[in-house]
Amino acid sequence: MLLNDKVAVITGGASELGIGRATARLFAEHGARVAILDLAEENPEKVAAELGEEHAGYVCDVRERAACLETVEAVAGRFGAIDILIGNAGVVYGTPIKEIAPEEYDLVLDVNLRGNFQMAQAVVPHLEARGGGAMVFVSSIAGQVGGGLFGRSHYAAAKSGIFGLAKALARELAPLGIRSNAIAPGVIDNDFSKGRMTRADKDRISKTVPLGRLGTSEDVADACLYLASDLSAYVTGQVLSVNGGLHIY
Repeated sequence: MLLNDKVAVITGGASELGIGRATARLFAEHGARVAILDLAEENPEKVAAELGEEHAGYVCDVRERAACLETVEAVAGRFGAIDILIGNAGVVYGTPIKEIAPEEYDLVLDVNLRGNFQMAQAVVPHLEARGGGAMVFVSSIAGQVGGGLFGRSHYAAAKSGIFGLAKALARELAPLGIRSNAIAPGVIDNDFSKGRMTRADKDRISKTVPLGRLGTSEDVADACLYLASDLSAYVTGQVLSVNGGLHIY
């Protein structure tokens, strides 16, 4: 098992079809004890209980710095350590630039970018205490190509910012044994796309993907496992694209 005796914190980990939940399941299968963080309406405690009694769920709004700090301390207190952060919490809006209200801009940037920064701030002291660890931030192809199917300018800006955050943390924290990487999923058939694509849309988009299909949350979870485990012990400051060849560069 690749994560035996590791403690992993996963933000946005409770959504039914989401990347975070798929990652939580996979990490548990590989021996990790998982702390699932999400908003109250996603019921992270119930989702964690479904994984088993050795896992835990916490209500945490990553926009709030105090909530991030308090929740991370609660996780460390319960499990005794933290080894891995998966920064996955996110929101997406496809509003045109002329119609984006300041409140919507703030929401998109605060969840997608500030939330990852604040979780990293909270977790780094615990990774340092362990002599190292891994942080993986889930971004998007939108940050590479300037928006696209769902998100527009504010979403693309936030997701592009994650690349810079992951790389800067990789450079700063390498002497502490802490690795930092990002993942850029392509078009994933999950909660984000639910209600936004018809069957015809999915078929049309699949034809533009060299591997001939949309991605799944499990595809991205596999990438998270690679970057969180010792399989990638010599990988830091990188962006791993998981897009079926949709964006090759």
